[in-house]
Amino acid sequence: MDDALNALGTTIAGALPGAVERTYVAFGELNVVADAARVIDVLKYLRDDPACGFKCFIDITATDYPSREKRFDVVYHLLSPDHNLRVRVKAAVTDGEAIASAVDVFPAANWFERETYDLFGVLFTGHPDLRRILTDYGFEGHPLRKDFPMTGFVEVRYDDEEKRVVYEPVKLNQEYRQFDFLSPWEGTQYVLPGDEKAKG
Repeated sequence: MDDALNALGTTIAGALPGAVERTYVAFGELNVVADAARVIDVLKYLRDDPACGFKCFIDITATDYPSREKRFDVVYHLLSPDHNLRVRVKAAVTDGEAIASAVDVFPAANWFERETYDLFGVLFTGHPDLRRILTDYGFEGHPLRKDFPMTGFVEVRYDDEEKRVVYEPVKLNQEYRQFDFLSPWEGTQYVLPGDEKAKG
């Protein structure tokens, strides 16, 4: 199977010189690394070419590598029902760099691009309505970035006196926490019934 996927990857790379940087097979799936400026050409080819037939759009997400110059990999997952194959397309972008929207190629990309923008801060040019989809109005930051604090910046609660939702800076109340830094498995001995040697 891997040989067939490698051959398909070679065909795709040969058909799109410059647009496809490389292809490889990992965990039984074909991976296509695309130039971010030409990712739409790659997606159209994968959808329209009879040898590919990746007509089913699965999702778009991103991965965050803060130490890299091109911090984000925008990742597209597609399915070919005709050939029963999946493909993963990756395109690297820097923080603040926009990538073309895939909504014209796959209309279902609309919500996934909004999610990727909301959670990672990746911008999509040509998107019909690029706004947050999971976080609240006025939310600061992008929660799936690796440098986003685990506690967030603000906490939300309903105030009974004001009869409204209140946003406040995060406060970590330490007096209710007990940190002993011991493993629950250390310092205790469990003696099996009848095992008198272990008691001594």
